[in-house]
Amino acid sequence: MFKSDVEAVDAFVDKYRLLKNEIAKVIVGQDEIIQHLVISIFSRGHCLLVGVPGLAKTLMVNTLSKVLGLSYSRIQFTPDLMPSDIIGTEILDENRKFRFIKGPVFANIILADEINRTPPKTQSALLEAMQEKAVTVAGVSYVLEEPFFVLATQNPIEHEGTYPLPEAQLDRFMFNVWLDYPQFKEEIDIVNRTTIDADPDPKKILTSEEILYFQHLMRKIPVADNVVNYAVTLTSKTRPGNPDSPEVTKKYITWGAGPRASQYLIIGAKTHAAVNGKYSPDIEDVRAVAIPILRHRILRNYKSEADGVSVEEIIRELVK
Repeated sequence: MFKSDVEAVDAFVDKYRLLKNEIAKVIVGQDEIIQHLVISIFSRGHCLLVGVPGLAKTLMVNTLSKVLGLSYSRIQFTPDLMPSDIIGTEILDENRKFRFIKGPVFANIILADEINRTPPKTQSALLEAMQEKAVTVAGVSYVLEEPFFVLATQNPIEHEGTYPLPEAQLDRFMFNVWLDYPQFKEEIDIVNRTTIDADPDPKKILTSEEILYFQHLMRKIPVADNVVNYAVTLTSKTRPGNPDSPEVTKKYITWGAGPRASQYLIIGAKTHAAVNGKYSPDIEDVRAVAIPILRHRILRNYKSEADGVSVEEIIRELVK
């Protein structure tokens, strides 16, 4: 497709700029959130989006699917949702033969809305599809179409009747992104845009083939040894059992991040570098993705909660 990887990275930067411009037709602000979503997609990762209702999470994912030219499916997770409601089920057709009816998981971009509102049995059905990129029904395996990206949302202010994701399942998400309220001027722009009779239609910027090509390109980006060492050192410093861990870890952390965090720090840094027009990541690129990658992989102890020390503050201290 391109003469060299350098030329391909330049083309990726151009495509990213076009993506941002098209998304901006619908979504006001949230540049960092959109960048994290794009990095997650091109890193072949999944994203957990945490935010209160009304912050356009669904609209953001729907818009992203349009500009990427991908099929989109939204699953509203409820306490009575069953695994078959997600992956599909077999039915007996008019010829008295079993036929598999595909569920909503058979799409390129899946919005798992309020994933913590459904029981673990149903959560695991989606999380298995995320990991294996396939589902198995009645002993038959069905491969999911690539690219495949899951964005799960959680409401941080309501906990009654919820089923929090275990740490082992949280680890399957590359990013844990917190969506905050818009700035005052941004909210004025949102109100002005959404209270008139207008329906912006973002253009398709990429094809599935181009997305898969750029996903492979991110893996080919070279990384210096000192950057890999920094990422692994940063991850290992979150583990209180590590003798080289700083005092903040031993004081406030019960359980640290595993090797998957180191892997995601490097692939995330590669994609972050490419998004910013660099041909190889440096330590600053690792730092740029450290908080959303490590946030859900660190288990704080009671002392950190008593002292009011957030996981983000711990990560910032470790990054220093």
